[in-house]
Amino acid sequence: MIVTLPYPPAILSPNARPHWAAKAKAVKAYRNECGFELLAQGVNHMDSVSLKITFCPPDRRRRDRDNAIHAFKAGQDAISDITGIDDSRFQVTYTPGFGDPCKGGCVKVEITQ
Repeated sequence: MIVTLPYPPAILSPNARPHWAAKAKAVKAYRNECGFELLAQGVNHMDSVSLKITFCPPDRRRRDRDNAIHAFKAGQDAISDITGIDDSRFQVTYTPGFGDPCKGGCVKVEITQ
């Protein structure tokens, strides 16, 4: 199953230095948004999960993949919430580099049991 989630907002990047309350609000909003998208795309409880994650940025600017991985932490937590699996048990791989840019950006997640 391949699901498409929104690209993490810039405030979630480790390079951003927002006030802790603003960041907490952004994390909660992004986690909820990803959770609703997962449910809308038919993801539900699973026994085990492997994830293959591809980041498709909103433009062609150079980006640091480590920052994208960190910014997507709330998205992985949403996957954990919906599947009922602790995210420490996820088998996660990331595609090398980034996917093709798309309007608004997205994160493509291939979920296998």
